[in-house]
Amino acid sequence: MSAGRPFRGCACFFTDNIFVGRFGLHVRYRDGPQLRRDHGRALRERGCRSEEQLRDVLREIEAEVQRRKELIHKSEERRAIISKCYKPKHPEVYTLQDSFLAPEFLEILRFCSSPGADLQGLLSYLESFSDKRIYRLPVFTEEFCQAFVDELENFEQSDMPKGRPNTMNNYGVLLNELGMDEPFLTPLRERLRPLTALLYPELGGGCLDSHKAFVVKYALHEDLDLSSHYDNAEVTLNVSLGKEFTEGNLYFGDFSQDPSPVPRYIEVEHRAGRGLLHRGGQIHGALPIASGERWNLVVWMRSSAIRNQLCPMCRRKPQLVEAEGFGDGFTEEEPQTVDLCALG
Repeated sequence: MSAGRPFRGCACFFTDNIFVGRFGLHVRYRDGPQLRRDHGRALRERGCRSEEQLRDVLREIEAEVQRRKELIHKSEERRAIISKCYKPKHPEVYTLQDSFLAPEFLEILRFCSSPGADLQGLLSYLESFSDKRIYRLPVFTEEFCQAFVDELENFEQSDMPKGRPNTMNNYGVLLNELGMDEPFLTPLRERLRPLTALLYPELGGGCLDSHKAFVVKYALHEDLDLSSHYDNAEVTLNVSLGKEFTEGNLYFGDFSQDPSPVPRYIEVEHRAGRGLLHRGGQIHGALPIASGERWNLVVWMRSSAIRNQLCPMCRRKPQLVEAEGFGDGFTEEEPQTVDLCALG
């Protein structure tokens, strides 16, 4: 992270896109009357029909708002304890190395950095899905995936404090709390930029300057699936790390900023070591796994030049608030133009 260039959040984090898990609904929350007015019908359609159920929903929402307000302090506490007390089983996986990356991925990066590289040439290296601008590519070697999952399992089995990725995933690891932002994730994001510049120029693909990264875990009797949503990102990288599992495909619908009256959905199968690149605003989810266990690395990549103009979550000019680390990718600097960003 650049010195003297603090990243910020948007105040909508405390009011918008709050997930009510038992009814599979994202809501905006100011107070009880507003919730009834704006979301009462949708809640009733999903089975929330009694006053007691609604009171439970309000308690769940208020607890989540309080968790978000305490997030910065709690996360800093956890990171300090982990840094002091946790002994990694595979310390080598915390620093990105070329040997972790699939040879095909390195070849793609070489092409994107070569003179005359263009979108058409890049697409010949990628697997494309329909017209939704979703692409699959090899990212990591099998050996790295195995070592990384083994390290994550070691952390999960430790007595270290654990922050979960979000309200939709109850099992997983926030990688900034493991100290992986600077030695692993920032270099990965920077190496991806020539590729994302060609694929997503209008989303700031050439100047992705921050990220939020986490690993999610799906298993029987734990999290089985993931409800439909879109990401707080301009571009998302989702890499399947393994292990053995059946079913659990991702599904993709419309782009959130351009919905159609009758959404078209496609399914995409996970393949270990391979990643999917998609627009953060692409509505998507994960179907239930039928057996086994799956770990996925998710990197939300952000461009301050884009989001400083409009917050992707509340669709308003961001109201900046203090944040830790990369925050939600907003800055107080004068935003660049999108055209300059696309040239990055």
